[in-house]
Amino acid sequence: QVQLVESGGGLVQAGGSLRLSCAASGRTFSSLAMGWFRQAPGKEREFVAAISWGGGRTYYGDSVKGRFTISRDNARNTVYLQMNSLKPEDTAVYYCAAAGQSANWYALRGGEGYDYWGQGTLVTVSS
Repeated sequence: QVQLVESGGGLVQAGGSLRLSCAASGRTFSSLAMGWFRQAPGKEREFVAAISWGGGRTYYGDSVKGRFTISRDNARNTVYLQMNSLKPEDTAVYYCAAAGQSANWYALRGGEGYDYWGQGTLVTVSS
């Protein structure tokens, strides 16, 4: 079983930056593709970003392209989400998710196929 623990959320002013971290355990980290999602109050969960097993491929949701960067450190079993130029509409609970080696990358890019989820970390962007 894979455990995912997010950290790094908090309150930030519009235009500011935050870096989220997600520490994984329970499986060899390089065998997991990773993703970030978010859910704002009263809204459906939204795909934010994905990174492939080795880190060579990344993909972003349209609303965060050019502002957010996903990365991973396989030696630290951690995936990151660097968020720059934050906007009030980025306010949400951010979730880390993982998928095993059999997952389809194109499905993962579409927000599908993730097997494991963290508890989430709240990001609040004030105007």
